[in-house]
Formats: sequence, C-alpha cells, structure tokens
Amino acid sequence: MKTIAKLVVALALVAGFVSTAVADETVTGKLMCAKCSLKKAGQDKCQDVLITTDAAGKTTEYYVEKNDVAKTFGHTCQGEKPATVTGAVSEKDGKKWIAATKMEAPKS
Repeated sequence: MKTIAKLVVALALVAGFVSTAVADETVTGKLMCAKCSLKKAGQDKCQDVLITTDAAGKTTEYYVEKNDVAKTFGHTCQGEKPATVTGAVSEKDGKKWIAATKMEAPKS
C-alpha cells in the first residue's frame, strides 16, 4: 500500500513539472528602443521592445531580454526594425518579457 502511495505522489510531482513547462512563442512586430524611440518614463538605459498589433488593433509590448541571440540580431536605438522573435514569454514588474531563442527579419 505504501508503495502505491509513493508512486501516486511521484506521478503527481512529475505531472506538476510537466505542466509548468513553458513553450516558446513566436511574435512578429516592430523592434524599437524603450528609451530612445519610445521615450518610456523611467527608462534610463537602451532596451529593445517588440511592439505587436493584433487583428483587432490591440498593441502588446514585449521587452526583449538581453542575451546572445538579441545581441547578434542587433539593437535598434533610433527608429524601428521589423522582427520575428521566438522565445519564452514571462511577466516581470507588469511587463511582458521574451527570452529570445531566435530573432530574424520577418518572412514576406
């Protein structure tokens, strides 16, 4: 009986770990600088932000985490640059963040 109970607990733990796994999302939009282009209040350092717009016209901002993938793609300080970003999306301090695993110019 104890073996079955241990097995049930182990399976519940494994299921919990599997359900918390985050799948990568792919989003396409305009890459802009939060400080220089968007003039975000309190933003004292350059920070890439991907601005997306859905079919209903709602915009969403994804702050791009600074990692090797983002550095290779290149920072957009002034103006905007079209980009498709794939990565894990999370929320920190009321902002959506994306940890890019792939960044490229959108395919036409």
